[in-house]
Amino acid sequence: MAIPTDRAWEIIEKVGVCMLTTCTSQGDFHARPVEARPQRDEGCIYVVTDLRSAKEHEIEREPRLGLTFVDQQTNAYLALTAHATVITDPATIKQYWRTTDSMWWKGPDDPNVCVLRAELMNGSLWDGPSSKAVQLFEFLKAKITGEKPNLGENRKSDIRLGPRS
Repeated sequence: MAIPTDRAWEIIEKVGVCMLTTCTSQGDFHARPVEARPQRDEGCIYVVTDLRSAKEHEIEREPRLGLTFVDQQTNAYLALTAHATVITDPATIKQYWRTTDSMWWKGPDDPNVCVLRAELMNGSLWDGPSSKAVQLFEFLKAKITGEKPNLGENRKSDIRLGPRS
C-alpha cells in the first residue's frame, strides 16, 4: 500500500526536527538530529549545516541517507530515504537561512555554512493510535479477547515523494 503523500508531508512539516542518518567510511550508520526545511513542491528537504561536520563528507562519499520523523502527538513514525547533495552556493544558503542559525554561525556568509539538499525517494509510515488511552484500550481488549491489539497500520511504499505534478 502506498504512503499517502499528503500524510507524509503533514508529518514532515509539523515535526520539523528529524534524525538524519548517513553511512561512515567504515560502513557504520551515523545518526544525528537536524532541522528539516521541507520544500513539498520540489520533493526535497533542505538542512542548513556546517562544512566541518562529518555528515557532509559522508554524503559526498555516499549520497544516500535516511531521515526519520516522529510525531508523538499522533503516534506516527515516518522513515524516508533520500539522495543528498552538499550545496555551498551563497544564494541557496541565504534562501534557507533562519535567524536561529546565528546561534551556530556568524551569518549566512560564514564560510563554514552549507546546505544539504535531500531529494526524497521512498519511505515507510507507521500510523498508530493517536492517544495512550486508545493504546491501553486495545491492549486490554486483546487480553480479554485473545486477539492481537489494533495498534495502527504499517504502510510501506517505493513511491517517490517528489515534486507535485
